[in-house]
Amino acid sequence: MRYFVNVKNYTMNFEPESNIFLVHKPSGPTSFDVVAEIRRIANVKKVGHAGTLDPMAEGLLIVGVGAGTKKLGRFLKLPKTYGASVLLGTGTDTGDITGAVLEKIDTPDFSDEKIRRAVLSLRGRLVLPVPVYSAVKIGGRRLYARARAGERFAPPARAMEIIEVSFGGVLKDAAGVIVAMELRVGSGVYVRSIAEELGRRLGLPATLASLKRKSIGDYSLSDALSIVEIADLFRKRCRTKMTESQPISAPRSAPPKMS
Repeated sequence: MRYFVNVKNYTMNFEPESNIFLVHKPSGPTSFDVVAEIRRIANVKKVGHAGTLDPMAEGLLIVGVGAGTKKLGRFLKLPKTYGASVLLGTGTDTGDITGAVLEKIDTPDFSDEKIRRAVLSLRGRLVLPVPVYSAVKIGGRRLYARARAGERFAPPARAMEIIEVSFGGVLKDAAGVIVAMELRVGSGVYVRSIAEELGRRLGLPATLASLKRKSIGDYSLSDALSIVEIADLFRKRCRTKMTESQPISAPRSAPPKMS
């Protein structure tokens, strides 16, 4: 896997003493893929993250390495900010455009103002069904496992808090009508559920077209590192430790490659 993001410096991107890293996850890999890659790079067994991002989503992932895994809990309840786009007129089984299409209709010629009002009406505490493809458990089994097994069931509803929401405009092209918005939400919110709720408020199916996590609490995506940069950081750490541990007169071999 390759991950790239431009970052000006490393000093704001991790806490050296606690091994907490801000990582830019690209669209495509799972959050587990990112953790597995960092585990390989760092050559440590204990690596975890503070909040999953779906494979299609990109953005900020907070990762703990070694002793840092014990401090991940402090990030779990922090509010999160997302940039999202919603495709109107299409419903899928996953709640986003990676899923199988269940329903597709022509989108009425809504005014931008009507869509804007529907977006802004999402602010507050909502009780919404969680996505069928999610890690929520019913009877000890993950919903996604039941869905993949072909079971039919009604997903449970969950309270979700939308702290702030702003309307980012409407794009009309060959793909359909796409609505952009930015949300600041509490913990436990599924933006896929919010996308579908926007459709319901407009009287038609809807699905999440794109998602970017921009911040978690005061931690920003703009300060995040790519996997490539994290690999480079660990190489530098390795070189420093080897230099400090060897006598000045001893021959120095090249540091071991860690990726």
